[in-house]
This record gives sequence, C-alpha cells and structure tokens, in this order.
Amino acid sequence: MQQNLALHESLEVHELLTFKNNCLTKSSTMSVLAKDEELKRLLAMDVKQSKQEIEQLLSFMPKQ
Repeated sequence: MQQNLALHESLEVHELLTFKNNCLTKSSTMSVLAKDEELKRLLAMDVKQSKQEIEQLLSFMPKQ
C-alpha cells in the first residue's frame, strides 16, 4: 500500500511507528514481570495488536 506521502505525513507515520515500537517493547517486557494472569493476558493482547499496527504503518513507508 505504498503511497506518495508528503514530508509531514511521512514524519507523522515515523513518529507513530516509534511510539508503537516503544509500546510493544514495554508490553513485552512487562508481561515477563507481571504476576497477575489477567494482566499477562491483556499485555499479550497488546503485544499482538501492536505488531499488527506496526505492520500496517510500515505499509505506508517507502521501501529502501
């Protein structure tokens, strides 16, 4: 789904990718430390969702 994005749009996508990668890292790390099973389940769902969202955002970035 590569599209021609304006510079400010590319920067926005890059910013969102950075944010989602940080969220993914935090959720992955915290899931190891969590003791509560419900919290672990929520963190696992967040990891899965974050990976999907990152893939969607990457489709907007130019291939290099």
